[in-house]
Amino acid sequence: MRTTDDTPDPRIVPAQTPVPQPLDIALRALTTAANHGVLWFGVAGVAAALGRRPRRGAIRGVMSLGASSLLANSVIKPVVGRRRPDPQRTHAARQIGRVPWTSSFPSGHSASAAAFATGLALEFPPAALVVAPLAAGVAYSRVHVGVHYPSDVVTGVGIGVAAALIGKWLWPVRPKGPAVMTTATAPALPDGRGLTVVLNEHSGSSGSARALIERELPGARFITLADGVDIAAELGPEVRALAVSGGDGTVASVARVALERGLPLAVFPSGTFNHFARAVGLEEAIDTVQAVREGRAGGVRVATANDEVFLNTASIGGYPEMVRRRDAYAKKIGKWPATALALRNTLRKHAPVTLDINGRVVKVWVAFVGNGRYTPRGLAPSWRERLDEPVLDVQYLRGDLPWSRTRAVLFSLIGIVERSAVCGSVAATSVTVGSRSGALPTAHDGEITPTTTSVDFDLLDATLTVYRG
Repeated sequence: MRTTDDTPDPRIVPAQTPVPQPLDIALRALTTAANHGVLWFGVAGVAAALGRRPRRGAIRGVMSLGASSLLANSVIKPVVGRRRPDPQRTHAARQIGRVPWTSSFPSGHSASAAAFATGLALEFPPAALVVAPLAAGVAYSRVHVGVHYPSDVVTGVGIGVAAALIGKWLWPVRPKGPAVMTTATAPALPDGRGLTVVLNEHSGSSGSARALIERELPGARFITLADGVDIAAELGPEVRALAVSGGDGTVASVARVALERGLPLAVFPSGTFNHFARAVGLEEAIDTVQAVREGRAGGVRVATANDEVFLNTASIGGYPEMVRRRDAYAKKIGKWPATALALRNTLRKHAPVTLDINGRVVKVWVAFVGNGRYTPRGLAPSWRERLDEPVLDVQYLRGDLPWSRTRAVLFSLIGIVERSAVCGSVAATSVTVGSRSGALPTAHDGEITPTTTSVDFDLLDATLTVYRG
C-alpha cells in the first residue's frame, strides 16, 4: 500500500467546504428538534390555538405526518436498506453524533416535514409562509449533518406531499367563504337602525355577541327569546331586517318569521357549531356586522320537516344521537376520528330500523336528510357547495349487509364510506320517510323533536334572503 501527502484529486474526494459555525449549530438544532415529529407537534399546538381553520389544518397536518412516517419508516426503509453516508466525509462541526442505524432511503424527517407543512397549508394557506421554509430547512439539514443523501431527501419530500394530497382526496378540504346562493338584495344598515335582533341568551356566546352588536350597530333593537314570546308580534313597523344571535335551532325558528314577513335575515354566530352561519360565510359576529353595513346578501333554499323549518339537516332514528356524540368528540380529536368513534358508540346501543323512503323500503342504522347536497358523501357530511339547489339529500347507512357497522366505522375512519356499498342515498324535491319499526326520535338543525312514525320533508317555493360574508 502506498501513502502520500499530496492533495487528493477533488473529482474523487471532494474538499470539505467550511460553513459558518452559527449555521451548523442552527441546522443541528433544527434537525434534532424534528426527531419523532416533536417540532411539528409543537407547531400543531400553536396552530390549534389560533382558530377554527388553523385547528383543522393542524389536525390534517398531523394525520398527513402519521401516514407519511408510516410509509417511509415502516414500509420503504426495510425494503430498500440503503447504507447511510460515511460520517468521515462530513465536517465534524456538522455531525449530530451517532449515525442512525435505519436505512438511509428515504428520509423520514423530510417526509414528515413535507407532509405536515402541506397538510396544514391545505386547510390554512397563510401558514405556508412559516411552515414551508421550516420544512425546507429540516429537509436540507438531513444532508447538511451527513445522515442522508440528497436523493433520500427529495424522495422523502415527495412521499410527504403525496400523503397530504391523498389525504385531501379522501377527506376534502372545506372551501373557504360562502356557498353559492341566488342573487338577492337587502338594505344596507350602517348603524343598525331598522335592524331587530332576536337574542337567545342561552346560546354559547350570546353575551359577547350582544355587546359587539350594541357597539358596532348602536341603532339595532333587541328581542330576548323566551318561552311563549311571539317574535312576529314584537316587530315594530320600522323594522327593515331581522337578525338572530344563537345556534342553528334558533336561527331556523327565526328564519320562518323572516320568510313570513318578507324580511332579510342576518345571522350572528353565537351557538355551539353555527353550521348555517358558516355556510353563508359568516365565521364571526363581526363578519355579520360588516355584511349588514354593506347590504351584502344572497338567497337560500328553505326546507321543512312536518312543516317545521330547517336550514341544514334533519334526521330520524339514531342519527341525532350520533351527531351529538360526533360534535362533542370533534372538539378534542377532529371531525373524522370523531365520526368513526361516534358511529361506533352509537351503533353499539342501537338496532337497525326499517324505513320506507319514498316507497323504497330499506333497513338502516342511521339516516339524515340535508337541505341541499352535502359534501363529503357518507356519514360525516360537513358542508354544501350550493345553498340554492332545490334538492333534499337523503343519506343512510344500510343495516341489511354483513358487517355493515364494522365496515362503516372503518370506511368512515379512512374517508371512503361514500365509495362503499354500506352507504345509500336518495335525492328528491319531496321525501316521505315512514317507520316500520314504531315511533322513532327525530331532529332538525340540532333540535330534538318528538318521536314519530312518519316525516314529510319538503322544500318551500320561496327563498330566504340572508346577509352573507
